[in-house]
Amino acid sequence: MRRAELADGLARVRARIAAACAAAGRDPGEITLVAVTKTYPASDVVHLRHLGVRDVGENRDAEAAPKAALVAGALAGWAPGAAGTGAAAFGGGPLTWHYIGQLQRNKARSVVRYADMVHSVDRESLVDALAAAVARERPDRPLDVLLQLSLDGAVGRGGVPEPELMALAEAVVRRPELRLRGLMAVAPLDWEAARAFGVLAEYTAKFLVGYPTATVLSAGMSGDLAEAIAFGATHVRVGSAILGSRPPAGLA
Repeated sequence: MRRAELADGLARVRARIAAACAAAGRDPGEITLVAVTKTYPASDVVHLRHLGVRDVGENRDAEAAPKAALVAGALAGWAPGAAGTGAAAFGGGPLTWHYIGQLQRNKARSVVRYADMVHSVDRESLVDALAAAVARERPDRPLDVLLQLSLDGAVGRGGVPEPELMALAEAVVRRPELRLRGLMAVAPLDWEAARAFGVLAEYTAKFLVGYPTATVLSAGMSGDLAEAIAFGATHVRVGSAILGSRPPAGLA
């Protein structure tokens, strides 16, 4: 029954993405759907993988680290279309794990053990912590990172102000342990989504002049994914529209 619920939510979200792409003249294949599974159990992540989801997002390491381990165990030996074959090595299996929440430096070592991409890099001290953690925990596999951009400059919600963006980007590209992939932003609560993502598109265009290969743009959630896609998002982070609002039931 739970897999059927998730399938329904997933189908609705995929239809919304397709409609948004049609309205914007974009190919739906350009959009990566990141299913945000924070507060939901590992079993939901396993269901989503069997439904074709490859990208999942988490925003608290205390929950994400054990959940990633549980999912890796549940999917070990499974491959799409060929149950019982393949391998799902922890930290590099059939799922891509996205860390999307604000991140403390002392959690960097844990996060790099399972995360494939960190969306929320917003200060140089975190760049240094992540690079050091990668060098220690996974020296043969660089970490993909996005710079979280603050659209309104508000303190306390995470994100680097636009005037400081290029300096932070330079701090990342100096570290061989990290790969600069692009930008992430959240629409401020008191802004209309079109205004927020219009500003983001302007900042992104300037950023790409200096970093033309950093083409990932993570923007848009359950309520504003259409506006984000209209302004160039490549990754949308969707939780409740897929998983619903039922009370979560632990990690398992």
